[in-house]
Amino acid sequence: MQFCDECGSMMKADGDVMVCDSCGAEQARDADEEAAFVSTEEQSGDELIETEEGADFEGKPTATDVICDDCGHTVAWYTIKQTGAADEPPTRFFKCKECGYRWREYN
Repeated sequence: MQFCDECGSMMKADGDVMVCDSCGAEQARDADEEAAFVSTEEQSGDELIETEEGADFEGKPTATDVICDDCGHTVAWYTIKQTGAADEPPTRFFKCKECGYRWREYN
């Protein structure tokens, strides 16, 4: 990432130069810019939180403090996902171990 020497705004690449959207100043691209990017390994399936209809909840943590609205069973798999702003509590997604019914809980 490169910032404008004139106004301090973030610059965007335009060919071999960096251009400031705010003031229009142009600068040569930093030679170290490409080396500054870091790649990470791909996430494993254990780290991913699946919430769509076909998600495989089996093997996820188990909650015993819930009641399935469909069959009344009191044990369900769950995952947690931050669906709102960072200052809001996360949402828990459940799948009943007995009947497979899915629901979510907002704290």
